[in-house]
Amino acid sequence: MVGYWLVKDLVAAGARVACLVRDPDPQSGFYRSGDYKRVSLVQGDVEDFASMERAINDHEVETVFHLAAQPIVGVAHRNPLPTFETNVRGTYNLLEACRLHSSLVKRVVIASSDKAYGPHDDLPYTEEMALQGKHPYEVSKSCADLITQAYFHTYKLPVAILRCGNIYGGGDLNWSRIIPYTIRCFLENQRPIIRSDGKHVRDYIYVKDVSRCYMLAAEFMTSPQVAGQAFNFSLEQPLTVMEIVKKIQKLMKRTNLQPDVQNTARGEIASQYLNTDKAQRVLGWKPEYSLDEGMRETIEWYREYLSTGKKGRGRG
Repeated sequence: MVGYWLVKDLVAAGARVACLVRDPDPQSGFYRSGDYKRVSLVQGDVEDFASMERAINDHEVETVFHLAAQPIVGVAHRNPLPTFETNVRGTYNLLEACRLHSSLVKRVVIASSDKAYGPHDDLPYTEEMALQGKHPYEVSKSCADLITQAYFHTYKLPVAILRCGNIYGGGDLNWSRIIPYTIRCFLENQRPIIRSDGKHVRDYIYVKDVSRCYMLAAEFMTSPQVAGQAFNFSLEQPLTVMEIVKKIQKLMKRTNLQPDVQNTARGEIASQYLNTDKAQRVLGWKPEYSLDEGMRETIEWYREYLSTGKKGRGRG
């Protein structure tokens, strides 16, 4: 999802973009929008080192945005090995390819996550807190984050690490995520199922703001305050799962459809939210979209997408 919007912004800025694509998905926004016609496509997989090296070398890449990941907590919990292969191996493959071609690569921006911090008693998370993931998905993000720091401290690879809260917005076809799933349920006049007890607390940030975060980090990479550093991004408005569902419910005028709370989720941290003072101070960043503004755009994106009949897979 983030890559879909980042490609749009990069192309609009006049960048020459090459995208590593594992499996072309005609249902994705990237293909449906026609954006794939405006970039160079490299068929490959982050788990394959040769693919990474070929993409960087053949296309003489100067700026790398590493967004490829297995991003679903539940999937990682059920079957951790593919998550570790993609999130950990994929990251060190990418970083090693960049190191070997450091004459080409001038900046690398790595997608980490608030999940990399793992459970902490003191919140909000700040960037100097320990990365101490406990369950498979969190651990995969902690590892990728630490490996990235190692490449900076050991090899001076110009990297920046972005740790975002829960990213939402059009283009996300992972229906196991609470926001796209809830919107789809309300559009189809169905009650949404909440897998947790509804009390888990999360930060949220709109995908268009996240795309700006990545571009800002790349633009400021030459600053010693940015290279080798991690930055948190979110709205700093922590909400429970029930509160975010209720917000969507209100915006979509579906108060007749009450959520079904099942409390079956496992391997998820109860509360996670971020402090973004560092990003505001160093990068001059602030979000352009409020939660309501981003959510309205998101609802309209799914309304248009689902009206075409391309509903994707069910909720896991």
